[in-house]
Amino acid sequence: MSNNGLLSLTSSMAGDIVVIHVNGVLDATTREQFSDYLDAAADDHGPDMVLDLGGVTFMDSRALGLIVHHWQRSTTAGGNFALVSVQYPNSKVMWVTGLSERLPLFDTLDEALAAFAA
Repeated sequence: MSNNGLLSLTSSMAGDIVVIHVNGVLDATTREQFSDYLDAAADDHGPDMVLDLGGVTFMDSRALGLIVHHWQRSTTAGGNFALVSVQYPNSKVMWVTGLSERLPLFDTLDEALAAFAA
């Protein structure tokens, strides 16, 4: 668990896949905390990763760049990567940049896990 008042990060396992629950602000003030947590999760659990963004209250382009980096890191290592519960009002930057059309977005964790199994 990682919590600095602006951002709370926790993780759980869905089988062999780490699910990171993100709650709060993803911006320049929390980027290092977010980056360190994702790096540690990937190092500890391997390339398969799901980010549950349902609790994100704001996301900037730097945070999106970090998400893209981990998506590429995961897929390059032969893993699966997904974003679930993304809320448009709090993550508009994904749509403004067009990355919402490229990133693996799912409404629920079950949908993401089903796509991993396919």
